[in-house]
Amino acid sequence: MSTPLKLIKEHASDPKFWLVIGVGVAGIIVLAETRRRRRRGNSQKQDFGAFVERFEILPFPQPPPPAAKQTLSSLTFAIKDIFDVKSYVAGFGNPDWNRTHEAAEKTAVVVTALLKSGATCVGKTVMDELSLGISGENQYYGTPTNPHTPLCIPGGSSSGSAVAVAAGLVDFAIGTDTTGCVRIPASFCGIFGFRPSHGAISTIGVLPNAQSLDTVGWFARDPSVLHRVGHVLLQLNPVETKRSRCIIFADDLFQLSKVQTQKTIHAISKAIENLSGYQAAKHMNLCQYITSKVPSLRLHEQSTYQQNGPSVLKVLSSVMLTLQGYEFKTNHEEWIQSVKPKFGRDVSGRVTAAINTSHDNIKTLYKVRTEMRVAFQNLLKDGGILVIPTVADSPLKLNTKKGLSSEFYDRTFALSSIASMSGCCQVTIPLGYQNDCCVSVSLISFHGADKFLLDTVLDMYTTLQEQVSIASSLPLPDTNSNMDTSELLKEKGNAAFKGRQWNKAVNYYTEAIKLNGMNMTYYCNRAAAYLKLGCFQQAEEDCSEAILHDKKNVKAYLRRGSARESLLRYKEAFEDFKHALVLEPQNKDASLAEKRLKKLMS
Repeated sequence: MSTPLKLIKEHASDPKFWLVIGVGVAGIIVLAETRRRRRRGNSQKQDFGAFVERFEILPFPQPPPPAAKQTLSSLTFAIKDIFDVKSYVAGFGNPDWNRTHEAAEKTAVVVTALLKSGATCVGKTVMDELSLGISGENQYYGTPTNPHTPLCIPGGSSSGSAVAVAAGLVDFAIGTDTTGCVRIPASFCGIFGFRPSHGAISTIGVLPNAQSLDTVGWFARDPSVLHRVGHVLLQLNPVETKRSRCIIFADDLFQLSKVQTQKTIHAISKAIENLSGYQAAKHMNLCQYITSKVPSLRLHEQSTYQQNGPSVLKVLSSVMLTLQGYEFKTNHEEWIQSVKPKFGRDVSGRVTAAINTSHDNIKTLYKVRTEMRVAFQNLLKDGGILVIPTVADSPLKLNTKKGLSSEFYDRTFALSSIASMSGCCQVTIPLGYQNDCCVSVSLISFHGADKFLLDTVLDMYTTLQEQVSIASSLPLPDTNSNMDTSELLKEKGNAAFKGRQWNKAVNYYTEAIKLNGMNMTYYCNRAAAYLKLGCFQQAEEDCSEAILHDKKNVKAYLRRGSARESLLRYKEAFEDFKHALVLEPQNKDASLAEKRLKKLMS
């Protein structure tokens, strides 16, 4: 008889013996479960939570030699859970959608084109539910982990595709971009993202969100891969007549960005100096251009916003989101009413708003879209490339409370609405890091200029990287002091201001500051001139400098509040106006501004 059986026979009637046996078995089960969960956790970390489902679809057979090797041979890619793949359900980021829909009978045209070009598909990626978000968070499938800033959102709605590329799990990935759903996650994850001209790539086999805004976009870590994928999806000819390029900086949009922008502008300007085929860089106020060229914006129901500065983009993004809601309702109202699906908190509110909104002014909204297309064709048709920030803010922390993110969404949509509403092509270009967050810039060109834009990125990126590295080490200008001269310059600045010569006033105040950087009046006065020029970020910085040394400077609080309101940072603006009222309870400007912002934030 074996030793274990002998022990059992001898102690069969002893309760303590069976207690020890029970504890031992339980320990084994707990240990096994712990190991299983640990293995599961490790597997999730390995793919950064990017995938809904892993599978492998091999490319079509390559032609035998001497035929040329396929364009995307040996590359792997992932697809957003919005594309049809034969025998799989496109889940649209929602379990109820997945449950109530059949497997696809055909594979999406885009996926087929990539397979024919030699790429291997390795799975479907997580997305915001029904493609109705830009955070990348999904209550049901989890939020993919941003490889560069794990405590922050990855951006969406094509979050899993962006994370899969950023984490090196695939060579490239495809997603969709309606209101920024490729450009935003590309920026937050520090990779390239391309939104093509509207209608340039087939959407057959792609679940619709809003067809007049939907595009198929893609991500890559390397500009050459971005370029190769673009040639396949856009069916481009390898040869095209070269044209000169004209870089145009939208100076007013860089005022929206909280990330340091002057060094970015400097780096791009220096990069094009060293390249052939580029004209000297130009600068413009894009919001003023949109106001003058898109008259239908004034007819929109939210035209009560002042028609200058970033507020114009607030109106434009409102039109974009209203159009999206109208078309989403047309596409999916029947399913939502019949199935009554469950959605995550943020998505539920957007679905309800879309379904319950009547759209009496829809013709005006489509007219805005048409006028935007014409305006940007005219602006960029002769080799023009518009440079703007991709996003205005660093990514929010994960699980940020809803009340804290409204300004973030307003400012993000303000920038993404330009390409979405004009139908232009836009590329997000990573430029490194600042304060542990990824920094990017975007280039926009006219509708149909996709190859031109892809060629530009390939042409300038190496030089741009070098210039970014140089710009990051640039010293700040020296200062000295000369009280009499600085006061004279201040008075000249005041005279120029009264004469409505805002640029000249800024120059005088700047020279005064160089001579006496401790006089806070100079900063406050320059801020007033910057506000007149629409240079809101510079105005905010000057006011902050003034307040740093004089906590009771009411004018500085009022001017900083005005700058922050124009930058769509309502909460911070409200606090400034509130502080001004504490210092001067009878100040009418502060009182009116506080009431206005209360209404805006409600």
